[in-house]
Amino acid sequence: MLIGYARTSTLEQKAGLEAQIESLKAIGCEKVYTEQTSSVAVREALKASMEFSREGDTIVVTKLDRLARSVRHLGEILE
Repeated sequence: MLIGYARTSTLEQKAGLEAQIESLKAIGCEKVYTEQTSSVAVREALKASMEFSREGDTIVVTKLDRLARSVRHLGEILE
């Protein structure tokens, strides 16, 4: 299953969030988690998407910076 994750840093970026959701649905994500919060804040939707995923599922983001702040942070998320 493809699981989408869309995030913007601020509430003012509504159009950016909607564009991410459209893109994720267009590539076939069956479930999309969204949130509007800073990458340094607690990200409940990211946590929920990871808890929902099962072996063989793929979590998809439209741009890597929507998921992680740096390569090191990406490694921490994957761990």
